[in-house]
Amino acid sequence: MDPLWHELADALIDLERELRGLGLWAQSPPDAELLASRQPFCVDTLGFEQWLQWIFVPRMAVIIQQGRDLPGAFNIAPMGEEALAWLGRRRHTLVAILTRIDGLAARLS
Repeated sequence: MDPLWHELADALIDLERELRGLGLWAQSPPDAELLASRQPFCVDTLGFEQWLQWIFVPRMAVIIQQGRDLPGAFNIAPMGEEALAWLGRRRHTLVAILTRIDGLAARLS
């Protein structure tokens, strides 16, 4: 397996750790209909941090575990920067992790 896949897996662990540290990791999932949105990032039904926890991280885990191809470039860091602006400076580490994920995904696509 390409070492970049291991780096991506590590970045997902870092993402979860940072979300937990910021108090943004929920204990129970949102209703199924909220998770079924067809909008990018589920912007019409979920907060960005919810989308990361309940959609992005699980899908990426499956892709990594099954050795499937990535769907292409992500560009989730700009969305994170905007959607999490309310966190102020506390978002910087989280956005840095998202930027790292974007970079790894671009190199693996």
